[in-house]
Amino acid sequence: MTVTDKLLRVYRVDRQIDGLKSRLRAAERFLNEQTRLLKELDTRSDSLDTQLRQLKASMADAEGEAQALDQKVTELRERMSTAANNKEYQALLTEVNTFKDQKTAAENRAVSLLEQIESLTEERGGLDEQIAEKKKVAGVAKGERDAREDEIRARLQELESERSGLVGDVPNSVLGVYVELVERLGDEAMAPIEIQDRKRHEYTCGACMMSVPIEAMNALLGHGNLTTCVSCGAIMFLEETTRERMTATSKR
Repeated sequence: MTVTDKLLRVYRVDRQIDGLKSRLRAAERFLNEQTRLLKELDTRSDSLDTQLRQLKASMADAEGEAQALDQKVTELRERMSTAANNKEYQALLTEVNTFKDQKTAAENRAVSLLEQIESLTEERGGLDEQIAEKKKVAGVAKGERDAREDEIRARLQELESERSGLVGDVPNSVLGVYVELVERLGDEAMAPIEIQDRKRHEYTCGACMMSVPIEAMNALLGHGNLTTCVSCGAIMFLEETTRERMTATSKR
């Protein structure tokens, strides 16, 4: 068995492993997205709670100020009833009117704050419903992720065990090249040579579909030497049907 054939066995097992893990990754992405959205809702909820506390404190201050001003107005009116002369009466009246204006401003401020509180309270209630619903969705997503993990665990362990045995037959230098290509090209780290026109010696890379020189075909047919595509860098290999076709043609 050539070094390319040995590496191809590793590659095909890796594709099976990646296929199994891709199902799990999809479930994990969905779960992560739901978790992120839930966190955003919780953050918004905390922000609303903080705003509500601040508004309620401000409204309490405004109401307290209005009550204090009302008390001052009451006290001034009592003094007005015992004013010694008109000048004193008018002075007290001016002060009463000033406090009344300040009281009205405080009451208006309290009403405005109450409206804001009611609006945020309504929003907070709607947010609670969204959070409850999102928790349900996140719970379902977690269940699906866990189910996918359980579903592939046994087969994944079998494949990883098989891979451990296969990589032992591949030279470290070749395996290093393969690992680097997998990181760069993913599924297209290895690609078959495809025959376009046998008589004209026209072959293409199954990954990038660019032309492959006849020397690459001969290298694989001969000793199965490690051969890469001159265009994309993928490691070339021959499908069994292609090898049989080339061999049969050469015997004619």
